[in-house]
Amino acid sequence: MYRICFSTLLLIVCLSGSARAQEGVVLQNGLPFYQGREIAQTMHYKGAPWLIRESRQREEDCEKMLENLGATPGMTICDMGCGNGFYSLKLAEMVGKDGKILAVDIQPQMLRLLKARAARKKIENIELILGDIDDPKLPEGEVDLIMCVDVYHEFSHPTEMLAGMRKALKPEGMIVLLEFRMEDPNVPIKTLHKMSKEQMLKEYKANGFQLAKEFDGLPWQHMMFFEKTKDE
Repeated sequence: MYRICFSTLLLIVCLSGSARAQEGVVLQNGLPFYQGREIAQTMHYKGAPWLIRESRQREEDCEKMLENLGATPGMTICDMGCGNGFYSLKLAEMVGKDGKILAVDIQPQMLRLLKARAARKKIENIELILGDIDDPKLPEGEVDLIMCVDVYHEFSHPTEMLAGMRKALKPEGMIVLLEFRMEDPNVPIKTLHKMSKEQMLKEYKANGFQLAKEFDGLPWQHMMFFEKTKDE
């Protein structure tokens, strides 16, 4: 969510003539838009300490989110845009030794930070995956839940990423999308890093998903569960 050199360079590469095509993404005044929404830049790994800030539980009620996630022992869960593993480590304990966490990030520095934190806690059921800007690099048909916490709005290739995530889900698998509420001016996050329910529904419907359920009890975020569209 919070930027600088690396993300700026990444954006330039993504939008250059030699970059891979971004389906559905258009430029407006030199900025990338998808379905009418400006795409935010990727959070730089140097901002990783913000992900484990002391105030995060109070601001986002992370415990309540996890209580309503539906994670159970034995599940395979993907922490998409895992960063330094704030949620990956918690999820690893929730799914237990028979479960697995697929921790995906496009920055190897983030994965190294996560690896070190997992080693200190002696957690061994996390698989690190270096994703790409247009490919999550997930195994096909093996994932129960894909959790996207305040990261989807930064995807430079949302259509391609959602296609890859869709293929990775089991038939009844779901994407759990959390985004800061655009509708609430009291949420102290820059507008570029917020999304409305209307926008979330619009983009996921366009990519073969339908809303399965939602949880509205978090202080700052929408929490919406998307499943594959039934008639496909």
